[in-house]
Amino acid sequence: MDLHSGRAYPLGAEYDGAGTNFALFSEVAQNVELCLIDDDGGEERVALPEVDGSIWHGYLPGVGPGQRYGYRVHGPYAPANGQRCNPAKLLLDPYAKAVDGQIDGHPSLSGHRAGEPDLPDDSDSLGHGMLGVVTDARSFDWGDDRPPRHPYHESVIYEAHVKGMTQRHPQVPDQLRGTYAGMAHPAVIAHLVELGVTTVELMPVHQFTQDGFLTDRGVSNYWGYNTIGYFAPHNAYAAGGSRGQQVDEFKSMVKAMHAAGLEVILDVVYNHTAEGNDQGPTLSFRGIDNQAYYRLVDDDPRHYFDTTGTGNSLLMRHPNVLQMIMDSLRYWVTEMHVDGFRFDLAATLLRQFHEVDRLSAFLDIVQQDPVIGRVKLIAEPWDIGEDGYQVGNFPALWSEWNGRYRDTVRAFWRGDEATLGELASRIAGSPDLYQHDSRRPRASINFVTAHDGFTLRDLVSYAERHNEANGENGEDGESDNRSFNCGAEGPTDDPDVNTLRLRQQRNILATLLLSQGVPMIAHGDETGRTQGGNNNVYCQDNETAWMDWDLDDDQRHLNDFAAGLLRLRRAHPVLRRRRFLLGPSDTLPVERADIAWLRPDAQLMQDEDWQRNDAHALTVHLGGDSDTERAEREPAPDDSFLLLFNAHHEPVEFRLPSAALGREWNTVLDTAEPTAPAPAALPAESTLTLTAHSLQVLTAPRAS
Repeated sequence: MDLHSGRAYPLGAEYDGAGTNFALFSEVAQNVELCLIDDDGGEERVALPEVDGSIWHGYLPGVGPGQRYGYRVHGPYAPANGQRCNPAKLLLDPYAKAVDGQIDGHPSLSGHRAGEPDLPDDSDSLGHGMLGVVTDARSFDWGDDRPPRHPYHESVIYEAHVKGMTQRHPQVPDQLRGTYAGMAHPAVIAHLVELGVTTVELMPVHQFTQDGFLTDRGVSNYWGYNTIGYFAPHNAYAAGGSRGQQVDEFKSMVKAMHAAGLEVILDVVYNHTAEGNDQGPTLSFRGIDNQAYYRLVDDDPRHYFDTTGTGNSLLMRHPNVLQMIMDSLRYWVTEMHVDGFRFDLAATLLRQFHEVDRLSAFLDIVQQDPVIGRVKLIAEPWDIGEDGYQVGNFPALWSEWNGRYRDTVRAFWRGDEATLGELASRIAGSPDLYQHDSRRPRASINFVTAHDGFTLRDLVSYAERHNEANGENGEDGESDNRSFNCGAEGPTDDPDVNTLRLRQQRNILATLLLSQGVPMIAHGDETGRTQGGNNNVYCQDNETAWMDWDLDDDQRHLNDFAAGLLRLRRAHPVLRRRRFLLGPSDTLPVERADIAWLRPDAQLMQDEDWQRNDAHALTVHLGGDSDTERAEREPAPDDSFLLLFNAHHEPVEFRLPSAALGREWNTVLDTAEPTAPAPAALPAESTLTLTAHSLQVLTAPRAS
């Protein structure tokens, strides 16, 4: 081959129209072979001729898009020293822009001999792993693609799974189901637009692997939190059959969503890789430079220091690991046009050494990056390590999945004692968590359900998880769900139970979409999706987890209810404020305050009222003509709102406040009714009775 020295940058395979430059980082390597794989599985090896700053590189004229390739890294195999090079293993390029194939669980994927972990396995893994594919970034026409860029306070996030959303959709052609093209189908996009969400958060679409322990049980990795390629769209979600087709299909999906006014953000897994612990396969990073990529146990580098529960954690203090993550993030923004990221187990990314550190290099480089610092950044602010629960502790640039919001709203509507005070904080955007360091309500990503746990319908239908199908004796998944089955476990013909379940779903949706902060809906919750009580469908790539689009009347009414709530939120800035709300004080009378908390008898809540264990009812007044509203330069004045909450097991009588807060009130939402209530004007200080487990929303016309 006419191999040239090439360039050390950029890493990966870079096609320039005449040939391809290959570059791979490894500090430990003594020699690196580039392996070109032909259509019949034949292999041609060439040693990369140059190493510059631990970057091995070479340029091959005539090699272009569609070419499959991998690497063989020659170097020490000494697990006691943390070194695991093994040239018998064909390794995936960490910077591959597209991936061909999937691992098949063959024993040759192991870097060590069975039962002899200190000795390398010399069987060749060619044909059993995944290969990189050369792509051409110039082949796609973005046209006039313009990302919508919704401000946080106007954003509504919809967590979606590419396959789960599309696999059973009746209007999506069979060949497009479960694919990026399926997500881009007009019927799927129309559902999202009509619902009123602004931002689609895709569950992992980076190339991931199938776990042998799952396939042995007859199930498979459905969620995708098992990344092996941080630059490559997962190949199984591509409808087209040609190599590298997944890249253009992904771009087409983003372009279609942007054209509909929808942002696309990715759920990304930079905390660990699919190679697992010391017993896991050697697929890429482990064989390229184990010590550089992974956090190892200090006194025994054979083993991995794991704060993720998956077997390994990436070494966040290594400059080349940080470079890879930032290169990946920038690639998905600049080349794939995504609008932001949700970081799985983000506390691990802050662990340069062992502790979670707000001064970590990762946060520093994200903060100053001119590309990444300008898109949506959302942390899942915990991991399973020591002091791993970090809700409220990320810096101002970041928003966070607010686990406290989830737990509080679930507990309140279940009727738990002493939840009223914390509910008030969550409705107000969680100022107790975020206001102390000048963050704003946008810091709180409010959610009650997500991929991990019960669906909304199951949350009100099951008291216990039912995960037997996962093959782990029903012991996997969260056991503390704060769920309430409304009087029967699972499906029932009892009309009273089913009526209460529908009302509870409406209660939770209304609470979520009327709270300050950024709401997130899990896909299918708007249509009453069920997983049959399974709260951990990570391995259920089947109808248990896929969204069912065959809706009955109750499900259609629920979808209409959610869409109506989002229209209400969009129409009224008072429901989506940029700043934290100011309650009445010695210098701010209640009629000029942003928010006031009232007992059902319309008197202001006092300290002792918040402490009562038996208090499950509350009135929230949102002032549409408040001082802060005017200061924000929003369209002022807005309507004022009353949110009436009753989580008691019996009806509660509420008195409306005095005319100082509104002379006349109109009911716009009542969760006791599946459809919108009939218009009715209620004067100040009149009374109304709320059904047990229900919520009402009333408005007072804006001031003239």
